[in-house]
Amino acid sequence: MTTPDSAALRRKLANDLAQGGVLKTSAWRTAVEEVPRELFLQSFFKDAPGPRGHEYTPVSADTDADEWLNLVYQNETWVTQIDGHLTADNPTGTVTGFPTSSSTMPSTVVGMSEALDVEDGMTVLEIGTGTGYSTALLCHRLGEDNVTSVEVDPDVAQRADNALEAAGYSTWTVTGDGLLGHPRRAPYDRTIATCALRRIPYTWVRQTKPGGIILATVGPSAWSYGTGLAKITVKDDGTAEGRIIGRSSFMPARAEAAVPLAGDLTARTFYADTERKTSVSPDTLKGWMPAFLAQLAAPGAQLLRATSDGRETVYLFDAGREAFAALTADGDQWTVRQGGPVAIWDAIENTLTAWHDAGEPDITSVRLAVTPEAHAYWIGGQQITNDQRSYWLGGKNAALRWKHSHSPLNV
Repeated sequence: MTTPDSAALRRKLANDLAQGGVLKTSAWRTAVEEVPRELFLQSFFKDAPGPRGHEYTPVSADTDADEWLNLVYQNETWVTQIDGHLTADNPTGTVTGFPTSSSTMPSTVVGMSEALDVEDGMTVLEIGTGTGYSTALLCHRLGEDNVTSVEVDPDVAQRADNALEAAGYSTWTVTGDGLLGHPRRAPYDRTIATCALRRIPYTWVRQTKPGGIILATVGPSAWSYGTGLAKITVKDDGTAEGRIIGRSSFMPARAEAAVPLAGDLTARTFYADTERKTSVSPDTLKGWMPAFLAQLAAPGAQLLRATSDGRETVYLFDAGREAFAALTADGDQWTVRQGGPVAIWDAIENTLTAWHDAGEPDITSVRLAVTPEAHAYWIGGQQITNDQRSYWLGGKNAALRWKHSHSPLNV
């Protein structure tokens, strides 16, 4: 079957991204117009709610070439792998499962590329090759020898490498744990991650040149929202500092992906250490900024909602520390029951209260710093502390600060 020409679709995509304010420079526009996304999306899944939850239908050029190509050039994220092994070129019908790899929507890919502030001749370390489409855009902009891309999944890496070769880019693709970076070709002028992280590894700071930029999505936990795009600059003293420049959403890094909870949630929370009324409704967590702050306060917690006999319960579980919070509604009032070595909801409630007192600033007001010892976030102000993490508060411009220790792994 002859594949339809995608040149017109590529130009339309570039026009749409430019009109949306995402595509800003001529060099990146040329890349979008000349890199064929279909080479990196030979097959993928469409998803829709169904009786079994989200159901995924495979799409490829072999089924309907015109539909496939038009979908490729929509500004959509397409799932390319489910449950760590299932791809759209294998199943014969609709499937269910948990997405583990995807091709991110072009507006996000291009927006991050623009935010990377690259110049000719710069070297880039990309964490998360995925389909290879974003890698190809980097290769087009900077040259294939200046791009190093690390992918943890061997099968995903092989498909991406094949697609990159087909597109004409024999770049440096590496199969391995991207959280370690790739010291062999360091230092890099820029580091960019296409996965979400609990915190930016200090290894990336060490492997990025002073004055270099690191761009990554932080605050994932097990939530599908409430994450921010961090842009930090590496300083001469080996630390890095910057801010959250906007909302962002990516699948979590494989090493940090949470295992979905199963079993009787009520039984898991039967024995509580404390019970009290809460001044903050968990419905607040439906907002992007509150969810972001909550994940900073409780970075290992998973959020689940359940309804029984018309009564909603919101659960927060931190499996790593064997802690939980269960919030139940009684009219407009919520009761929280907590158990384990840390009080998950106390930390979240304190954070959200301080955010409210600060005037509920947007996510772009959050700054962060990465040092060899810790990862800190703040919004101006005076410091107060408790026994879990640090908060910053202060007058009319009240603010917050969190400090998380790094693991000892600093490559």
